[in-house]
Amino acid sequence: MGKLRYWALVPVLALTLSACGSDDGDSGDGGGSGEGLTVGVSWNNFNEPRWAKADEPAIKDTLEAAGATYISTDAGSSESQQITDVENLISQGADVLIILAQDGTAIKPAVQSALDQGIPVIAYDRLIEDEGAFYLTFDNVEVGRMQAQAIYDVVPEGNYVFIKGNEADANADFLFGGQMEVLLAETGCDALATKANPDTCPIANVGESYTDNWATEVAQRNMEQFLTANNNNVDAVVSSNDGMAIGVIAALQAQGLAGQVPVSGQDGDTANLNKVALGEQTVDVWKNAFALGTAAADIAIQLGNGTALEDVSVELPDEYDTSKPADGPDAAPFETPGGVTLESLVLTPIPVTQDNLSEPIDAGWVTTDEVCQGVPAGTVDVCG
Repeated sequence: MGKLRYWALVPVLALTLSACGSDDGDSGDGGGSGEGLTVGVSWNNFNEPRWAKADEPAIKDTLEAAGATYISTDAGSSESQQITDVENLISQGADVLIILAQDGTAIKPAVQSALDQGIPVIAYDRLIEDEGAFYLTFDNVEVGRMQAQAIYDVVPEGNYVFIKGNEADANADFLFGGQMEVLLAETGCDALATKANPDTCPIANVGESYTDNWATEVAQRNMEQFLTANNNNVDAVVSSNDGMAIGVIAALQAQGLAGQVPVSGQDGDTANLNKVALGEQTVDVWKNAFALGTAAADIAIQLGNGTALEDVSVELPDEYDTSKPADGPDAAPFETPGGVTLESLVLTPIPVTQDNLSEPIDAGWVTTDEVCQGVPAGTVDVCG
C-alpha cells in the first residue's frame, strides 16, 4: 500500500484493462469482467466542458469494453436533485455508484443509503467524507501549488487576487491551501500582506473570494469588484479553475489589462489553452480526465466484483504515464480535513504553459488549430 496522503489524449486505447484479471473479485488487478454489472454515474452538472468531453466518454467506453452497463443522471447543480438522482440510479439497478458531488456534505445521506444497501460508492474528483466511499481524484493540493508557482515565477511580488472555487466543494480549499503553501514558502512570510498590513510581505492579498458553482459569471463579477476596490492595481490573479479564469480575463479585458496580469487556471479547457497561447493566461494545470475516467470505470468494476476498498489497484495504460499516481497503482489511505480516513487513488496533474503546449496537443486532448486560433504565427512554438 502507498504512503498516507494528506490533502494531498488520446482516445482510450486500452479499454479492455478492466476486463483483465480474475473474476472472483479478490484481486486488485482489473477486478474481473464487467458482465452483468450496472454502474450509475451521478453528475452534478455538465456546465464544465471536460465532463462531456473526456470524463464521461472514458467511463462509458471502459465500462462497455468490459461488458458493463452505464447509466447516468445530471443534477443541474442542485444538491437536492442529486440526492434524488442517486435514489433513481439505485432504483434502476446500479451495482456501483460514481458520484461527482455538487456538495460533499449534502450528498452524504444518499451515499450512506447506498452503502447500507451494499452498493459501493466512488467519490469522483470531489471529496465525500465517508470512510465507506472510495476517493478518486487528481492531487488538488498539487494543482494549487502548480498554479501559484507559475504565477510567482512571473510576479514574485505585488498585489495578488485569489479567485477560489465553490465553498461547498472541499477542492476549493485543497487548491487554496496548495497556493498559499507555495507563496509563503517562496516569500518566507508567515502570512501575506494585506491593505491593513501592507509592509509585512512582498505579496499582498488584495482580494479573495469563493465562487458559487465555480461559475464564470460569478468570477467575473468578483474580479470586477476587486479591480474597482484596488483602482486596477492588481499584479496577478490566482484563479483556481478555467471557467473562472475566463471570467477573470473578461474583467481584465474590460480594463485593458488582459495579457498584462498573469492568470492561472486548471482543467485544460480548449478556450483556456488558447488563452495560454495568446498570452492571456499564464498556466493551465491540465488534469487528463481520460485517465481519471478510465480509472473510475476500472475501480467500479473491481468494487462491483467484490474487491475490498484497500485492495483496489489500477494499472493505467502507458499513454497516461504523466498522469499516473505518484505513489503507484495501489489504493492508499487519505486523511480528510474532517479527520476521516478513506481509501484513495490520486492521479498527477500537469502544468501547461506556452513552453509545453505541445503536451495536450500530442496527447490528442486538443488540436493545434484549436490552441492556435487567433495566435500570430511564430508567437508560440506550437503555432508555427
